[in-house]
This record gives sequence, structure tokens and C-alpha cells, in this order.
Amino acid sequence: MMSTVLRPGIFSPYYQVTKHGVKSLVFPGAKELLPAAAPAGTRLAHTDIKIPDFSDYRRPEVLDPQKSSQESSEARRAFSYLVTGATTVIGVYAAKTVVTQFVSSMSASADVLALSKIEIKLGDIPEGKNMTFKWRGKPLFVRHRTEKEIAAEADVNLGELRDPQHDKDRVLNPKWVIVLGVCTHLGCVPIANAGDYGGYYCPCHGSHYDASGRIRKGPAPLNLEVPYYEFPDEETVIVG
Repeated sequence: MMSTVLRPGIFSPYYQVTKHGVKSLVFPGAKELLPAAAPAGTRLAHTDIKIPDFSDYRRPEVLDPQKSSQESSEARRAFSYLVTGATTVIGVYAAKTVVTQFVSSMSASADVLALSKIEIKLGDIPEGKNMTFKWRGKPLFVRHRTEKEIAAEADVNLGELRDPQHDKDRVLNPKWVIVLGVCTHLGCVPIANAGDYGGYYCPCHGSHYDASGRIRKGPAPLNLEVPYYEFPDEETVIVG
């Protein structure tokens, strides 16, 4: 239902003249429905709209407007803390799940992990010989040393070495030397059972390594790298 609210204004005379002029042009002979002294300004007000009642959404402790809310503040505060704590726990768990999934997606796949290790049967390598395997895209030297080579490398004076390292610190089993076949000078692949010291020789720039993979002569600055490996039994070695 709409009610008309009349409000007088300073422009009432001008408004009346304009209104009568328009009506005479559009509706000739029409009669004026409002009094001649009707105010110019009009305003429509909605008087049939009910104010929403949110009592169903309010807590019973604060429904009474005449009652102080301080009396129930402790109970309401405890509820707020409970909701906040539960929301925090759920948020932390969700964040942990997202981070875990993101990190796991960046980890190596099963086929990549399979290539990160290599299992070698030592019985296939005769004494005094060296075999080359491919591991992580690099050549891997596995040497089965003789007793003479073991004794010779153990007696080397560390003061004569460019990269001092005792033979026992480079092997787990004295019979087996396992090193990466990558020259520490410029990354060339040395030749096994060659050179002045009977170990490895890099023909690119003349680096000589002994039977323990230690640099003895030439431009290479460091010994051949020893990868991580372990012996699950006497006939098997796992590198990586």
C-alpha cells in the first residue's frame, strides 16, 4: 500500500503553474483532482514492509533487549573459541595435505628411482680385470684387484699424492674398487688398466690414476669420485 506524503516547498507556485499548463495541453478540459493550494513536493514511503525478525538466528542469551549481554559473555566466548579452534585445526590439516601433495608431485617417479641404483654381480668380473657399467648416465668402473695391487696401493706415501687419500678410505672391500669413470680434469672417460701406475689413464690430457683411482700424474686436480655403494652379500654390490 502506498501513502502520499505532501511536503510544501518554496517552488509551489511555479510547480502549480507548470502542472496546470501541461494538463491543459495534454488533457483539455480535465478537472484538477488536487486542491489548488496543494504543496509542490511529494514523497512516497513504504509503510507496509515488515522489519525482518532475526530471532531464529540469535542466541537465546541475547534475545531479551532489556537484559545485559555481559551475563552470558563467558558461555558465548567459549563457543567462539571452540569454533575458532576447530576452524584452525581444519585449516592446518588442509594446508598440510596440499603441501604434502605438492612436494610428493615433485619427487622422482618409480622409473627414475629404479635407474638411481644398479645391482652388479661380482662373480662376473675376473680378478685383475675392470668392467664398465652405465649408472645415472655416467660410466661406472668396477675393478677386481689382485693381492699385489692391494698391497701396492696400501703402501703409497700420502705425501706424494696431489689429493691425499688412503686406499682404505676409498674402498669397503680391498678386493673391489668402485669409482666413476669421469676424469676430474675436463670430464673425459679414462681407459682402465692403463697409464704409468696401472690403474686408469685419460688420453685427452694425460692424467694417470693408480689402481685406487687416485690422481698420480697429469692435470687432473682430484681423485676419481667414489659413489655410495654397499655389499648385500659377497657376490653382489648395489651402487646408489
